[in-house]
Amino acid sequence: MPGIETQIREAEVAARTLGVSLVVLNATTASEIEAAFAVLVRQGIGALMAGSDALLFEHSAQVVALAARHAVPAIYSYGDIVNAGGLISYGSIPSDAFRLAGVYAGRILKGEKPADLPVQESTKVELVINMKTAKVLGLVIPLSLLARADEVIE
Repeated sequence: MPGIETQIREAEVAARTLGVSLVVLNATTASEIEAAFAVLVRQGIGALMAGSDALLFEHSAQVVALAARHAVPAIYSYGDIVNAGGLISYGSIPSDAFRLAGVYAGRILKGEKPADLPVQESTKVELVINMKTAKVLGLVIPLSLLARADEVIE
């Protein structure tokens, strides 16, 4: 999965293409997550794209709770967060990355040099939608999006 800096650059390009404004809010602690949501609400930002960094994953329950409390639709990088009450996720499947790591470990244990191994990353992605959260937020998810989802939580 690309790093957070890459995700921000790609989001900025997409925002320009769509003609919408993008506000990047950074947080490095749990209290900064609270502060970022205060800014988000104060500025009337209509949605949240949570990055895939370790802090947001570690504090995903806090982010999901704040998004619910402030009725902010949010997209996440991991399906587990949607299973815990997030609205939607689109991102790589962690188990696939772990599988690739296992293959690499096996090759190294069989004598291959790590420097000789090609760089690989997981290419499998999944779309997970939580309809319970969508209903609480008063959102109607288009049937075309639901049909593309790998998992829909009723």
